[in-house]
Amino acid sequence: MSVVFSLDIKRCPKTTPDGSHADKNGLYLKGDTDSSVILIHGLTGTPNEVRFLANFLNKNGFSVVCPRLARHGEPLHILKKAKWREFYDSARRVLTEGELAHAKGPIFASGLSMGALLALLLADEFKERITAVSCLAPTLFYDGWNTPLSKYLLPLACTPLRYLYYLKEDPPYGIKNEAIRQRIHKYYNSAKFDDLGNVEQFGYPYFPVSLLYELQLLVKYLTKRLAHIKAPVQLIQAKDDDMTSVKNSKFIYDRISSDTKEIALLYNSYHVITADQERDVVADRMNEFFRRVTPRPQL
Repeated sequence: MSVVFSLDIKRCPKTTPDGSHADKNGLYLKGDTDSSVILIHGLTGTPNEVRFLANFLNKNGFSVVCPRLARHGEPLHILKKAKWREFYDSARRVLTEGELAHAKGPIFASGLSMGALLALLLADEFKERITAVSCLAPTLFYDGWNTPLSKYLLPLACTPLRYLYYLKEDPPYGIKNEAIRQRIHKYYNSAKFDDLGNVEQFGYPYFPVSLLYELQLLVKYLTKRLAHIKAPVQLIQAKDDDMTSVKNSKFIYDRISSDTKEIALLYNSYHVITADQERDVVADRMNEFFRRVTPRPQL
C-alpha cells in the first residue's frame, strides 16, 4: 500500500457513470426453507464481494441478507467520517427492523474481514437468535505479508490528521486469481478520488486512514466480548492471506467460549476468500457447517 495525502474531497459524484444510484439496501435473496444467513461485506467493500456466497447459499435453501454498511457506496469525504457503530447498526437492523425481524427459523451470521467481527458482535448481542457464526478472513489487525505500512500508520490514525490521509491499494488487492486481479488493477491503477464508477463492483481504491482508527475501536470493544460468545463459530482463512495473518483467526478461537469451534485453512487464496480461487470451497464449508450445527427439531 502507498500513502496519499489530500486536504479535502468534496467533488465525488453520488451516481455511477450510467446515472444509477447505489442500492442502499444491499442484497436480499428469499430462500425456500426457514433458515437465514446475514452475510456482511468488508470495510470499504460492497455486497458484491459476497455475492457468490449469497447465491450459493440461497440455491441451498437459505434466505440471505447482505446489508450495505453505513456510508459505503458514498463519496470518500462521507465514508471517511463513518464510525464503527454505524457499521454495526447496519447489520443489527436486519434483525431488529429489517428482513429477518420476524424470522422464526435458524439465523446464521457471517462476514468477510471486518464483516466477520460484526457477525461476532451479532452473536454476542442476539444470543437467542443467532445460531452460529462463520468468520471469513477476520481482521483484527493488519499483519499480512502485503501490509508493511500498517504499524506505522496506526499512531497517525489516532490523531486528527487521520482524515487527511488515505491508503492507495496496491497489488495483489487480496486476490490471488490473476484474471480477477487484472480487472481490479485496471480500475485501481488509474482511479481518482472522485471516481465511483466501479466501486460497486471492486470496492474503493482508496482506504481512509480514519477507518483504521474506527477498526481499532471496534477490535477493542469486541475483544472484551469474545469470552461471552458461546454460539458455534467457524473461522475460514487463507494461510497466505496478504492482509491479515492466520493469527487473527487463532486470536478469536482462543478467546471465545463456544463448545463448537473450528479453523479451516485455504491454500490457494489471499484475503478476499469470498471471491478468490477457492470461493466454492468456502461456500461448501459454510453450508456444511450451518447444517451441522442447526438444532434438530424436538419430537
